[in-house]
Amino acid sequence: MSRADHHDPVGGAPPGTALHARRRGRGPRLVLAHGFTQTARVWGGLDDDLAADHRLVLVDLPGHGGSATVAADLWAGAARLGDAGGPGTYLGYSMGARFCLHLALQHPDLVERLVLVSGTAGIDDAPERAARRRADEALAERLDPVAGGTPSETVAEFVTRWVADPMFGDVPPSAAAVGERCTNSASGLASSLRLAGTGTMEPLWGRLSRITVPVLVVTGARDDKFSALGRRLVASLGGPAHQLVVDDADHAPHLQHPARVADAVRTFLATPHDR
Repeated sequence: MSRADHHDPVGGAPPGTALHARRRGRGPRLVLAHGFTQTARVWGGLDDDLAADHRLVLVDLPGHGGSATVAADLWAGAARLGDAGGPGTYLGYSMGARFCLHLALQHPDLVERLVLVSGTAGIDDAPERAARRRADEALAERLDPVAGGTPSETVAEFVTRWVADPMFGDVPPSAAAVGERCTNSASGLASSLRLAGTGTMEPLWGRLSRITVPVLVVTGARDDKFSALGRRLVASLGGPAHQLVVDDADHAPHLQHPARVADAVRTFLATPHDR
């Protein structure tokens, strides 16, 4: 392991709470943080492309993959993400973008640049946020009832229904990777919903001016909600930021058009920016 692969832990994670990560490729470090129901292996070929000239750190986020038994909210999970990833550029998708934003606020020394794919800084309206918490709890109950008893859905049934949501559009089956998603545990996914769902997130919009590193925001042209949130992110961040809206894409543009997103990431990383 090279010197660049060593870093001081930022969260002081006790044994058993560290996030699982795998590394591949050579070059500048790029840490990838996946979305809900996914694992570090669900990147639709984006990881294969970027590994050609980057040192990738592919992290299983709390409740997912090899980190299924790690229960952490967004702040604690962000610290664990920093422990696993070390200093570098962080690319997060949806839930992963939320973790990356928390890390950039909590440990800015680790985050050289950010790529936020279909991300948000939270729900402003308190009643709407509470409604989202209730909705996420209802989803969690399907998998892992608080009072015990038999879940109403298996992981396979839950994942199949999740990826069929119209918000994801026409993601190719190979990129959707339903089989890999089904390796997640019911308790892990339920824990993620309860601790790190969007409804649990304290809105960060008023803090974004503190993030002064360069940021690329990526959204799908058919995802009106997150494209609008992306514009708001760009306007709220404190450093150089711009948005790529990917044509013919929905909430997961990197899974629908991995080569296009990889090219944009490379261009972003190669462009000098003054902090």
